[in-house]
Amino acid sequence: MKKLKLVAVTSCPTGIAHTYMAAESLEQAAEAAGHEMRVETQGAAGAERLSDAEIAEADAVIFAADVEVREKERFAGKPTIRGGVKRGINDASGMVAEAVAAAENAPAAGAAPTAVSAPATPQKAPGFGTQLRQWLMTGVSYMIPFVAAGGILIALAFMIGGAQIAAIVDGGVYEGVEYAGITDLSAILAEAGIAGVMFKIGATAFSMLVAVLAGYIAYAMADRVGLAAGIVGGLLAVAIGAGFLGGLVAGLLAGAIVMWLKKIKAPRGLDSLMPILVIPLLSVFAIGFLMLVVIGGPIAAVQNGLTDWLQGLTGANALALGALLGAMMGFDLGGPVNKVAYLFGTGALVSDNLTVMAAVMAAGMVPPLGLALATVVRKKLFSDAERQAGKAAWVLGASFITEGAIPFAAADPFRVIASTIAGGATAGALSMAFGSTLRAPHGGIWVIGLIGNPLGYLIAIIAGSLVTCAVVIGLKQLTRTAAAPQPTPVAA
Repeated sequence: MKKLKLVAVTSCPTGIAHTYMAAESLEQAAEAAGHEMRVETQGAAGAERLSDAEIAEADAVIFAADVEVREKERFAGKPTIRGGVKRGINDASGMVAEAVAAAENAPAAGAAPTAVSAPATPQKAPGFGTQLRQWLMTGVSYMIPFVAAGGILIALAFMIGGAQIAAIVDGGVYEGVEYAGITDLSAILAEAGIAGVMFKIGATAFSMLVAVLAGYIAYAMADRVGLAAGIVGGLLAVAIGAGFLGGLVAGLLAGAIVMWLKKIKAPRGLDSLMPILVIPLLSVFAIGFLMLVVIGGPIAAVQNGLTDWLQGLTGANALALGALLGAMMGFDLGGPVNKVAYLFGTGALVSDNLTVMAAVMAAGMVPPLGLALATVVRKKLFSDAERQAGKAAWVLGASFITEGAIPFAAADPFRVIASTIAGGATAGALSMAFGSTLRAPHGGIWVIGLIGNPLGYLIAIIAGSLVTCAVVIGLKQLTRTAAAPQPTPVAA
């Protein structure tokens, strides 16, 4: 068998765990099949770029990505296999086999196609649902660094300077005292101290969330030329009070408008002006008009209604919401459903509802912690590789990296995911029941000083981890017992 040169790109919404796990799986699968593999990881720390020479020498390309691959035009003309990042983790050998088949069926370089030549392996175009998920996840992936940096800075500012720091910096009334706010930002350190500086920087980062979300949704749909319309649409969504919902709609509409404008055949003399002048001008005006005049108001009404509903949740309703969000966090362990719950939590955080974000983070910490505990309680039910993964899962879970549970789910999806859903729902509901609050959108146990009612919060996490541990052990033991052969009766 001929040794082939393969290249791949892996990317997930957060760019932390899935991205690098898929890269490692693909490299191992290619090596096992006797082929050479180089992987470009488009992660949170930036892309480890493939060189032009490596791409030119490649026989086939694999995209294992849940977000739009950046600069994918570099791979044009190469046989390409596409799939989600989880497939890159769980079915790397299958993706490598498909890439090999595509490379072997591709026409030789420079060969003229003939009527009888065999085409390369056809690739099914992704459906609208898959594309929509990729567009949204691209926006979320670019937004998350702003969420983490801004949210934690704001939380630290409140911890150092007290809850009045927001009124001191931006003006307003706190506990009967009216503050004028700081108009000269060059004097902010002298007037508000380091807490005021941290609050202003964090609030500025937070103010960019919706614009970044909308801009990169449009970017995923229409490439760079869609960025301006998306960002402007997101800024207008904030200005009219449409919030995250407005940003999502603005990004999708801006991308759709630019995609349509790019299809227009311009006269030859205007070709070069279309992407730098005509399309940005028309698309920015179109999305601006739609947000300000047509759809912005109704979306703002829905957003305000959602905010009021969250603020009014008490008793059983709050518990049900916490359980639902917790179950979503444990369902696909960093995938799209998990990210929807996380986005809901950050949206509530921006609206100053701190209990929802607390429930989301507590539930997201539980899957790795519960499974790590299970590997200690009943070692014999887990393989050597899973026990090793359990050692790392302690730290990953404590750091709110839900993806630490993926090695377990990949090996035994049904029983593991059932346990993480149960544990996540337990933690989310208990966090809401204890009324725990959280100003930081990330950080796990390391931001315990920023958590309201930390004792109740720890109880929620411990309870959820115990439930995950008990369910996964019970299911593994139950199926193991059911599968055990019955002893053959011995004749007297």
